Amino acid sequence: MKKIQANASGTRSIEVSEQHLATIEQYQLLRDLIDSNGYIDEGVLEKLKLNIRSLLESEAGRDKQLLDLCLDVIYHPNMKAIGLQNLIKLFLDWKKNQTENGVSAD
Repeated sequence: MKKIQANASGTRSIEVSEQHLATIEQYQLLRDLIDSNGYIDEGVLEKLKLNIRSLLESEAGRDKQLLDLCLDVIYHPNMKAIGLQNLIKLFLDWKKNQTENGVSAD
């Protein structure tokens, strides 16, 4: 279990599990999420929430892992833009470690 900082002062955090990261990869939730300006703001977080809501409403979204990700991380009361930025950094580090160790979550 990893923790990401959810606010600028560091007083709030969100726990992220390996399964949460694997679910992000499985559904490719971060693909094409950030605009060309590279900024992660509340609009990007809202876009992610809408994408996930769409998945959950579809037949393919009946996945308990996706629901857990939503409840535990994405829709967490402390999740803000800085939390999303830290989640993306954590995911990229996790993905890099997966690649270096020859392990794939596919």
